[in-house]
This record gives sequence, structure tokens and C-alpha cells, in this order.
Amino acid sequence: MGRVEPKTEIQPFGALVDQVMRTEPYASARRVFWVVDNGSGHAGQRSNDRMRAAWPAAELVHLPIHASWLNQIEIVFSVIQRKVIAPVGVADLDALAARLTAFEPRYNAMSAVTEFPSSGSLSVT
Repeated sequence: MGRVEPKTEIQPFGALVDQVMRTEPYASARRVFWVVDNGSGHAGQRSNDRMRAAWPAAELVHLPIHASWLNQIEIVFSVIQRKVIAPVGVADLDALAARLTAFEPRYNAMSAVTEFPSSGSLSVT
């Protein structure tokens, strides 16, 4: 579920949240946690207030400042930089959007879902 926006601000983040929260399983979930850094589009208490007003089931969880290793999207951004942007470069936003759109299904096909037991305990064998 990708998006390409010219800037990272409140409106593009809101559009992403809207896109995700209208899609199952998030649309019917009791709670959806959004783990975010302190970027301008989702920083501070006002971002929490906007999120709760628009999507009561959504909860913003802000990572500590200067803790990029905790931010999973930074890992994805690193892959995109190496696999999509750096090999050929991009001339403009439309070219970037086309390359990202083509890359997304290939990257998602490599993903693996980890199922954890619902009992709340983990068994290691």
C-alpha cells in the first residue's frame, strides 16, 4: 500500500492514514498502532489529537528522538535507496513513482508474516 508524495507534511501523512485505516484489517480493528518518528507530519501532541479525532481506533506511538534504528520504515527506506533510486537515479517525481510502483509488489512478495500465539506466551523450541 504505497504512496508517493512531493513532501512529508501533515496532509500527505493524513492521506496515508486515511488510505490504510479504510482498508481491512485496519478498518475493523479495535486498535491500530502507528509507530512514527518525530517528523513534521506527525510530531507532538497535536498530531495525536488529529489522529484520535479522525480515527478513534488509531494510536500514534512516537519513537525517541535520535533512535532511527528502532524505526522499521528507515530500514525499508534504506532498501529503496539501494534498490530503486541509486542504481539508475530518477529524473522527477513521476519517474520515482513509476519505479516505486514496480518495486513494491516484488518487495512485498519477499515478506514473511510472523504469527504469534494469542495466549500471550511464547514457546521456544
